[in-house]
Parts: sequence; structure tokens; C-alpha cells
Amino acid sequence: MTTRASVRAGPADRKAKRKGTTGPARRKRTSRSQIAEKRRARVILRRLAKEFPDAKCALEYETPHQLLVATILSAQCTDVRVNLVTSGLFRKYPDVAAFAHADPAELEQDVKSTGFFRNKARAIREMSRDILAEHAGEVPRTMEDLIALRGVGRKTANVVLGNAFGVPGLVVDTHVTRLANRMGFTRQRNAEKIERELMEIFPRDWWTLSSHLLILHGRKTCAARRARCEECVVQDRCPSAGKV
Repeated sequence: MTTRASVRAGPADRKAKRKGTTGPARRKRTSRSQIAEKRRARVILRRLAKEFPDAKCALEYETPHQLLVATILSAQCTDVRVNLVTSGLFRKYPDVAAFAHADPAELEQDVKSTGFFRNKARAIREMSRDILAEHAGEVPRTMEDLIALRGVGRKTANVVLGNAFGVPGLVVDTHVTRLANRMGFTRQRNAEKIERELMEIFPRDWWTLSSHLLILHGRKTCAARRARCEECVVQDRCPSAGKV
């Protein structure tokens, strides 16, 4: 039997109730806040899409495997440099098997100018071997299978899913991390946590394009050292406008 004392609200509950932090009222306000944030995100993305109508993956490739290789090489390296390297690399190693059976020292020299060449060459060989052994030479089409490949993380997997297979994927690099924080979409610094939070705010069919848009905006206007807020097309929607 339940007594009256057992259901009496305690001090913490009464305080929370006075502040309106419990029950339907709080949930309603949270829902309204989420809706407003999603609307703000759509406005920002649409404006950036107008600013960068040709936004797309900057890496040059013809097959999903080539995009995997190029993305691995792009770590701590410019897309321009990667494209210069892969133009000859893909002729020398035309398919998955060629990369899987490449001479380690020779492949290292082939990708040396992209930096961290030993680690990158090893990652490319191991990833290619995994695809041959476990997927009959075909690049898998799911996040789970892609990140199971040696040398492939969520960022690389999202690049391939979104650009090679048309599966919405949100790529979080240094530009996206910086802009997502400046625009107030997250306070996180961990890439996976940022990805999860942006997925809740950005429309699913914008995930792949949104990464390209934020990267381009980060390079052109919202630079790391100093943002050119006076030139920004979304300054009226950005809480950091004029402060960075």
C-alpha cells in the first residue's frame, strides 16, 4: 500500500518544478528548440549551396576503391597534392589486386610526397588485401563492413559511402569540426560525437553535400586563424559572427 508520504515531492523535485525543468513543459520547450535548430541549419545549408553550386568531392577517382586510396592519402595532405599523386598511381596500380600485391617499399616511394607515406602505404595494401580476401575484390557498401577494413575509419567510410555509393554520409574533418562549433551546432571536439549531433540536425539527404559545403566555406571564409565574417553569407544565423 502506498502512503501519502511516499509520493510527497522532495526539495529537489519542488525546485525543478518551479524552474519548469520536468514534465511535459520541458519536453515541449526542448522539442521547439530542436525544431528551431533544424530550421536554422536548413537556412545555412541552402545559403551555402547557393554560394557553392558546384560543391562536390575534390578527390579525383573513377572507382570506389580509388576513392578509398585517395582518401587514405588525403590525411594531413592537400587534395591538390593527392590528385597529382593518384593520376600516375592509378595507372600503375589499376585495380584492387595490384595494390594488394604491391611491393611495400615501391608503394611507399610512390606515395611519399603525401606525407606519412609508410603508414599510408601499409594502410592501402592491408585495406586492399582485406577487400580481396573478404569481399571478392568489391568495396563493401556499408559502414560496418568498411570500418572493418584495416586502415579505414568512419571519416574515410563516410567519404566512400556518400560519394561513391550515394549513401548519405557526414564527413567530419578539421573544417567541419571548426564550423560546427562556431555555428553553435555542437560543443564537441570528437569527430564521431560531432557526426552524431549533426545527423540529428541536418536533413539526411543533405549529409553528404553538407560536408562539402562546410569544408568549402571553411577554406574560403571561415578560416581557422580569422573568420571573414563581413563576407559570410550566413553571418546573421551564426552565433560567432564578429567574435572570431
